[in-house]
Amino acid sequence: MHMTDIPFGITNWADLEPTEHKGETGTAFWRTRHFGAIRVRMVDYSTGYLADHWCSKGHILFCLEGELHTELADGRKFILTPGVSYQVADNAEPHRSYTDTGARLFVVD
Repeated sequence: MHMTDIPFGITNWADLEPTEHKGETGTAFWRTRHFGAIRVRMVDYSTGYLADHWCSKGHILFCLEGELHTELADGRKFILTPGVSYQVADNAEPHRSYTDTGARLFVVD
C-alpha cells in the first residue's frame, strides 16, 4: 500500500452515517472514509451475521469488540476477538465471515 496525498486529519467515527449491508443473515453497518484508493471502515456486525458472498478483496481487519469467525475457501477457520487482527492480499484467499454474538471491526482495504 502506498499512501499519498492524505493530509493529517482526524475521524470521529460516531459522526459518520452508517450504511446498511445485508448478509445472508444479519446486517453489517459500515461507517466509511476514502483516502484516494484506500477505504477505511468501522464495521458493526449484528448478532447472527453471515456474509452473503466469498470475498477476494484484500483487507487488514482489527477486532475491537465481539467475536468474528472467518472461513477461508480451503476450509481453514479463524476467530478474531478484541485485540486480534488478520490481513490478506487482494485475490489471495477467498474468505467469508460470520458472528454469533456481533462484532465491531476496524478495516483498511
